[in-house]
Amino acid sequence: MQNYLPACKIVTTHGVRGEMKALPLCDGPEFLAKCKRLFAKTDGTGEVRLLGVRAQGNMILLRLEGVGDMDAARAQVGRTYYFAKGDVRLPKGRYFIDDLLGCRVVDADTGRDYGELTAVDHPAAQDIYTVTDAQGGTHMLPAVPEFVRSIDMENRTITVTPIDGMFTEAVNGDKE
Repeated sequence: MQNYLPACKIVTTHGVRGEMKALPLCDGPEFLAKCKRLFAKTDGTGEVRLLGVRAQGNMILLRLEGVGDMDAARAQVGRTYYFAKGDVRLPKGRYFIDDLLGCRVVDADTGRDYGELTAVDHPAAQDIYTVTDAQGGTHMLPAVPEFVRSIDMENRTITVTPIDGMFTEAVNGDKE
């Protein structure tokens, strides 16, 4: 688990007073506004105060301390900034994807170990968990209460109630 996660990537300048347009790499401007500081590197170095953040379509506009004109903003283009996980509080039942990766996925009723959570995607209304089993096979699990019974971060376990076929190999479409 990492202590610093990607917040945004600067893509261009915005105006002449140092504001920058960025691609959000976190939950968006509301989440980022909770951060009072960002970091230039994943090890927590290069701390800079976040002076303002607002939405602009699917992008964000932000102001950082020390970036007061277009030239200073232009020098930031291409840079990724990170936030410290310790600086934000997630609502109950919400987790950082980075913290979920590597958790064991087990059956709530039988205790069967289905494998390890190796990816989290967000293609639609809910997340989709990718679980990789011991043989290297992957299985998709919608991250909804009907399937995900509980998440225990202390024991790094996700307890699930899958439907038939969710953790078996795909049915061969050929008829014999």
